Amino acid sequence: MLLNGVVLAVNYALIALGITLIFSIMNILNFAHGQMFMIGGFVVYYLYGLFGVNYFASLVAVVAVLGVIGWCFEKFFFQRMRKMATREENSMLLAVGTALLLENLALSFFGEKQRGVPPVVSGVFKIGDAFLPAGRLLVMVLALVLIVGLLLFVQYTKLGRALRALAQDREVTYLMGVNVDRIAALGFALGAALAGLAGGLLMTVFGINSGVGTVYSIKAFIMIMIGGAGIVPGAILGAVVLGFAEAIGYALLPGSITYLLIFVGLIVFLLFRPQGLMGKPWG
Repeated sequence: MLLNGVVLAVNYALIALGITLIFSIMNILNFAHGQMFMIGGFVVYYLYGLFGVNYFASLVAVVAVLGVIGWCFEKFFFQRMRKMATREENSMLLAVGTALLLENLALSFFGEKQRGVPPVVSGVFKIGDAFLPAGRLLVMVLALVLIVGLLLFVQYTKLGRALRALAQDREVTYLMGVNVDRIAALGFALGAALAGLAGGLLMTVFGINSGVGTVYSIKAFIMIMIGGAGIVPGAILGAVVLGFAEAIGYALLPGSITYLLIFVGLIVFLLFRPQGLMGKPWG
């Protein structure tokens, strides 16, 4: 249970960091985040599973494909909406629309069939009394490397500092001479790529189908509600909580009961701490 919790937590952290990055920069909850996760899984399925492309090269392709999708969504949809819309609700409706667009396109092109790929690595490691398949260990290590790489990028690079500045104050960032539209598009592309990478990694463990997008979007929202919207450490903490809750729940309880308890626990938690574990109190 603990090992499965770690594997889920580090991969969920990629999803949570992606949606947190987009939310902190644009103040928009990307309802299509789970659909971007799903597309990343299908890219790996076709390149690695069907055409025999190297798995790591397939992950690079995931970054390119989802980065382009995220950039186009921000450039042609959300950027235009921000300049023309007069109500904040318009951004939410647009985000829901993009989610429906991607999900229905996926159903049209890929169908409803569950897809899987051959193992990337074989073997099993014994850790204490538990057994960890090598494939899950590889997924965990790759996810950890990507998380550390993202945090270093945001903290120490010029583009990363621009992203942090934009998240803190859009107007001041603009006055400092930063091309706000370009940085916002980069942030959306990076967030989409993180979701796609998580899909490409977990594809090797759980497989993929066209209907998982909504499921992972809900999981992303749960994580940021637990940790606090727009807060990077909170996103990681929310991923850890959800990952271990799933692993322990699925091991001890039926699947439907597990998520019923997770939702009930989330509702009770938000009644007492609506800003999340690391969010600032409102008002």
